[in-house]
Amino acid sequence: METEPGTRQSNVLFVVLDTVRKDRLGPYGYERGTTPELSAFAEEATVFESAVAPAPWTLPVHASLFTGLYPSQHGADQGSPYLDDVTTLASVLSAADYDTACFSSNAWITPYTGLTDGFDAHDSFFEVLPRDVLSGPLASAWQAINDNDYLREMASKLVRLGAMAHEKLASGEGADTKTPSVIDRTKSFIDDSESDEGWFAFVNLMDAHLPYYPPEEYREAFAPGVDPDTVCQNSKEYNAGVRDIDDEEWADIRALYDAEIAHMDAELGRLFDWLRATGQWEETTVVVAADHGELHGEHDLYGHEFALYDELVNVPLLVKHPSLEAERRDDLVELLDCYHTTLDALAVDPDAAVGTGGDDVPVALDPTRSLLSSEYRAFDGVSDPDPGQRAVLEADGNADYAFIEYAQPVIELHHLEQKASEAGVTLPADHRAYSRLRAARGTDRKYVRADLVPDEGYRLDDDPSEESPVDPADDDRVAATERALARFEDAVGGAWDDPTETDADAGDALEEADEATQDRLRELGYLE
Repeated sequence: METEPGTRQSNVLFVVLDTVRKDRLGPYGYERGTTPELSAFAEEATVFESAVAPAPWTLPVHASLFTGLYPSQHGADQGSPYLDDVTTLASVLSAADYDTACFSSNAWITPYTGLTDGFDAHDSFFEVLPRDVLSGPLASAWQAINDNDYLREMASKLVRLGAMAHEKLASGEGADTKTPSVIDRTKSFIDDSESDEGWFAFVNLMDAHLPYYPPEEYREAFAPGVDPDTVCQNSKEYNAGVRDIDDEEWADIRALYDAEIAHMDAELGRLFDWLRATGQWEETTVVVAADHGELHGEHDLYGHEFALYDELVNVPLLVKHPSLEAERRDDLVELLDCYHTTLDALAVDPDAAVGTGGDDVPVALDPTRSLLSSEYRAFDGVSDPDPGQRAVLEADGNADYAFIEYAQPVIELHHLEQKASEAGVTLPADHRAYSRLRAARGTDRKYVRADLVPDEGYRLDDDPSEESPVDPADDDRVAATERALARFEDAVGGAWDDPTETDADAGDALEEADEATQDRLRELGYLE
């Protein structure tokens, strides 16, 4: 595919506002004034109303952004938390002589998970563990363990030990914002770029992820009088049923969340202003999205686990590019299509840049998955359709669908059980935390399949809050959506029909670890 003359851009800035709900942003109608910079940006960008994330949490979503693959295809999840045997977007662009960088304040985006593969420069400003734990020998050992069936249970145990590090994210310790440092480092990278082709900068801003400790300036503006240490900052306590939150406390939590978003918006505006002042704005494609949202009591849930409701997966997406009008669009968009959109913006052919030999060839640029293309989502011309395209091609009528996947969340489940146990609460065997979920979502309909809890169908046009489930037998559109999901499931290896094992204790599996691994984990405080 060739980019239209005059529309090739030199640079791409891709910003992920981690854990940000669409309905808390000015461009999507929020009236609290949290995002004046994004609202100004929206005046020159396309604002997508129906952008859908392929999962409700960071790791699989970013892996999809960097590969153009669904979670079932790339395999990066908590049970096997690394991206392996896949050539990333950054690797393709580096091979095409672009300068590439990733600056993040998210602990999942590290060399350890493979998400930084291909970036010439990368740094994490929110390191829960020392860098040598997230790369090098221990990461290699992890992969060897996961690739060995006999040792897989031990790998599962190690994931849950990693939950101890994740727990730090739910406390005030280390909760100071790293966003100014991320922005400063991004500016330095751009300033130092000497590539004749251009640059690709990927930025993840983490402030809106629990816990909420906004800078005082923004707390006073959006949450005056609210003490972050007095509100519930641990979603597992609420989801386990050991901590109640009343309406007043929910209001305080949401106010702190707004303050965090306002701070990110101001810092993002600082970067945008600098790009304009340095004359790089016009030649830079800018993508701003969230990887997923957050629940604040809706559906009796807190955080972004155990569900696929729209507050989590219908995410904000704004794109500035010469081929796109400054307008609002309500057609369906899948977030994984940003992979193809980035390649298209820079007119980079992955096959030409990397080659077609080997087992880990990159996903080819597909014009039907580029937001910049007039062929976007015209799947009938695709010679080798992917699982989502195949499911849509066989859909009833002209219906379009996005697909979402959520394997059992090992770390969140561990913490949920831990909080319940500490309070003497026994979680029911059919608690939704033990269920794997997949969904098909159209602009006006949705169907969620679960392997343990009941399936849920919704007519989003009549019930956008997803409060009244609809049986497919009672609604033709919901029935068609269930059939589309079944086709997708078939294409990715079959439906999740049977509940997975829910025993969160791998027993003595760590005894299989060698002495050096056990010593390193002991030094880090994971073992006594």
